[in-house]
Amino acid sequence: MKIIDLHCDALLKLYEAKGNLSYTDSEELDTNFNRLKKGEIMVQCYAVFIYPEMKSDEKFQIALDQIDYFYNEVLAKNPDMKHIKDWEDFSRLQEGEIGAMLTLEGVDAIGNDFQKLRILYQLGVRSIGLTWNNANLAADGAGEPRGAGLTTFGKEIVQFNNEHRILTDVSHLCERAFWDVIELADYPIASHSNARAICDHRRNLYDDQAKAMFAKGGRIHVVYCPQFITADGNATISDLIKHIDHFCSLGGIKQIGLGSDFDGITTKVKGLEDSSTYQNLINELLKRYTEDEVKGFAYQNFLNYLPKN
Repeated sequence: MKIIDLHCDALLKLYEAKGNLSYTDSEELDTNFNRLKKGEIMVQCYAVFIYPEMKSDEKFQIALDQIDYFYNEVLAKNPDMKHIKDWEDFSRLQEGEIGAMLTLEGVDAIGNDFQKLRILYQLGVRSIGLTWNNANLAADGAGEPRGAGLTTFGKEIVQFNNEHRILTDVSHLCERAFWDVIELADYPIASHSNARAICDHRRNLYDDQAKAMFAKGGRIHVVYCPQFITADGNATISDLIKHIDHFCSLGGIKQIGLGSDFDGITTKVKGLEDSSTYQNLINELLKRYTEDEVKGFAYQNFLNYLPKN
């Protein structure tokens, strides 16, 4: 079954390796091209992520460096990888091709400079999360004790997203910032988040947050980080499916997707260690849900949500 995966951190690994990893087949990459092929991935989204502790005047260049690896290692050296730069590109993918879309995990890289955001958009970024776990000039993340909402600058970014048909990702926001996004965003999405009712972790969503996402038409993509799945951090595929079950119980069966966080996690779900093992999850889901429902989780729910002209 085809898969759309909303989140991985392969670009960070490529950047940190400084050209010493092959995206085609390096074992260090959970989402290398060969593994995507084996796992039957239809589209992989690639996050641009900057550590908060990096010097502020270097952050934008680091973002550009990661995007350079996207163009020259992911796309240029793997002809079957096709850049998704417009929402219409999803329907243009041919059999055997894998779509590749850029996302932004926190806007630290742009400082307070909208020109930089426009540049990232022109390079292909189509989903933007305002924060990682830290606070920045746009909002507070899930790890910031202050827990403040969106700043005026953050609200302007959401408006930019709305105008340009960009997804606004809530996955790392603190609660108050989440509610600000729900109020303002035309295209809210959680690229990699689970259910807090099942695993009480700050990165997961409370039931009222999930219900608000579903009411707004948004999508929640479950994440494979074991610490976000079970309290003890030891997780099986069945444990992950409990989060899908819970979101379905809240009315979200047509609004659930997948966001692995491969290449950004060091521990793995048993049987779901990298992109090549994706069908293990699909096979387990097919034991509990109809084929159409599983196709929804795997790719169709997201395709039904693509921003329209």
